[in-house]
Amino acid sequence: MNRYSPNNLKRPSKGLINIHPIQRGGILTEEARKILLEWADGYSVCDVCLEGRVDLLRNPPVDELKQDVAEFLGMDTARFTAGARHAKFAVMSAFQRGTLVLDSLAHYTSYTSAELNDMRVFEVPNSGYPDFRVDPEMYAETFERVREETGSYPDLALLTHVDYRYGNLADAERVGKICEEYEVLFVLNTAYSSGVMEVNGKKLRTAFIVASGHKSWAATAPIGILATNYELSDRVFRTSKMRGDWSGRAFTKKELAVFGCSPVFGLPVMTLMASFPGVVERVKHWNEEIEKARWFVREMEKIEGVQLIGERPKNHTLMHFESPAFHSIAKKHRKRGYFLYHELKKRGVFGVQAGMTKNFKVNIYGLSWEDLDKVVSAFKDIAENYGVEVED
Repeated sequence: MNRYSPNNLKRPSKGLINIHPIQRGGILTEEARKILLEWADGYSVCDVCLEGRVDLLRNPPVDELKQDVAEFLGMDTARFTAGARHAKFAVMSAFQRGTLVLDSLAHYTSYTSAELNDMRVFEVPNSGYPDFRVDPEMYAETFERVREETGSYPDLALLTHVDYRYGNLADAERVGKICEEYEVLFVLNTAYSSGVMEVNGKKLRTAFIVASGHKSWAATAPIGILATNYELSDRVFRTSKMRGDWSGRAFTKKELAVFGCSPVFGLPVMTLMASFPGVVERVKHWNEEIEKARWFVREMEKIEGVQLIGERPKNHTLMHFESPAFHSIAKKHRKRGYFLYHELKKRGVFGVQAGMTKNFKVNIYGLSWEDLDKVVSAFKDIAENYGVEVED
């Protein structure tokens, strides 16, 4: 049997309600689905590249998209990157061997990007269990600590706008003001915010905005966005100066931080382009998504022992629950920690990580009220079937 045959490569979540925490904002729009096959071949957009850099293309309008995305984010210019992690690396590559302050809920790629660029890292603490909030004022305290230890304030301060563990929405506007007061460049990681909610860099006083197309802009993976202002664009998007000592070859149009020409110029950038008008429209309806999230929390907490971890009230659709009752069931179940995954799948729900019962994460962004009710009913039905009390 050919293990790579189409029959063996079917997606396990097909036809199910997907609540996977990293996927809800990346569900493609219908417009993006229509162009999947047309642009699916490798670096398909490179077919028509005459400039030596695909981000300068006018047909399809990649250059126009680049500027529209920057304007949408309240910034001056933008580039497409191989994910948000690449965007962070690109920023830090312009400040090698400098100092970075970041929140203690930052994604691991914030740390590895700093490590690859030989940056010294200082963390802003969080409040710990059960809400894990990051207090913006702690940025000022950490800046002072950096100055005491290094003799100067940090080069960069990174804030994770919505963290991937608890789905807390940080106060980016206050952190931006603090960074402005200290003259520290502000990097805002919006992997879980821009594209589903409004984010304006000028209002938030950001120097750089990092975004994830496949997490929050309804695009295929991998694609990220790095937006900045004109004052910093030459520094972070610096072009190649090298010349071959024998051949004399030079690549003066190529931008170093995006590997000369970012490796996303096939399906990722075209799905981002096709989805972009829908993304611009959908951020206007964020309040309804928050209404759904808060309702979901109330209903889930009617199950004995299930409790939201993270800030209250919820301000984002990504959430983290403790579930001691489900964990107790898992200890005795023949499938152990995998029982919840399988029970949900039988009820048409997919996305809770297999093996997780003591706690688990979900994201309900973009679900209809009908589908949301089906998800809640699935959790409640599982609980009742195993003798866990559920409030009326």
